[in-house]
Amino acid sequence: MQWTTGNVARQSLAAVAERRDLELVGVYAHSKDKAGRDAGELAGLGRTLGVAATDDIEEIIALAPDCVLYMPLHPDIEHLGRLLRAGVNVLTTASFLTGRAYGEAARAALQEAALAGQASLFGSGVNPGYADQLAAVASGVCRKVDRIEVFESFDIGLWAGDANQDELGWGRPAGDPGHAADVEKATAPFGDAVEAMAELLDTAVDDVRCEVGFAHATKDLDLPGRPVKAGTVAGLDVRWIGSSGGADVVEAHVRWTVTADLDPAWEIAMAYLIEVRGHPQVNLRVEVLPQDMTSMSLEDMLAIGSVITAMPVVNAIPAVVAARPGIVTYADLPTQASRHTARL
Repeated sequence: MQWTTGNVARQSLAAVAERRDLELVGVYAHSKDKAGRDAGELAGLGRTLGVAATDDIEEIIALAPDCVLYMPLHPDIEHLGRLLRAGVNVLTTASFLTGRAYGEAARAALQEAALAGQASLFGSGVNPGYADQLAAVASGVCRKVDRIEVFESFDIGLWAGDANQDELGWGRPAGDPGHAADVEKATAPFGDAVEAMAELLDTAVDDVRCEVGFAHATKDLDLPGRPVKAGTVAGLDVRWIGSSGGADVVEAHVRWTVTADLDPAWEIAMAYLIEVRGHPQVNLRVEVLPQDMTSMSLEDMLAIGSVITAMPVVNAIPAVVAARPGIVTYADLPTQASRHTARL
């Protein structure tokens, strides 16, 4: 069952519709004008799927789905709790890996609801999520691991107008009071990533800290839906670091820019760079964008971000349905992969 039909959810719906091992039984839509409309229409598939959307949570629960793909921009803890307590497994892209970013009270409430309903709650995305699992798999050749860093380095100017960018503060004045604290709050799910990576390494962190750096535009920018003036913030460098016994052991590092015209000038890899420091050291460069994007429309390029966010959750459905009750992470699941479509 699909919850919401936004950018990420539409890619999820398309993927579920393509899979013979998955059956779509319901769609939840927040807006009443979408209720009653076919899922295929809402996902822009060009065909109907025979499943009408509803804005009634009880109708969703009454369908008794194996799982809900929960993909709103912002989570509703009460909604999540109702689903879990009703025995519905939940897989989400709504800024959740371990629940740390939701706060301890919400995390405890969700764990209790999941246990009461004997259901599992799992969160992922491309990063945090997929990239953390990939880092753990990369460490499998090591005799010992001292530290792992996952570094996301992208110019996201094309995506700057998305609603999920609102809290980052593109275009805020240099030195604006409270901006670093706002960025820390907006990137709090990377604190989840620190916990999740430590769990994958069979260790625990006793301290998690966030360090924020800024770069500023050297000229006025005309970005889609997000104008940024010269001298204002156009680059963010955010490090979420987990330490154990005074030593840094895991780091989730993001460097996002919306232009190459920055002060200071930052190098942008347009990739995920994974470093496993240990014996031996392992380095991965993971690229998720096509080598040649010149023939792609802007809509197709923007959709890539939604695809890579949705698919780690869709591909984890069978494992999460089979998982133990409670909040689960990649440490609780077998290694996940996509499906060879020719066999479906």
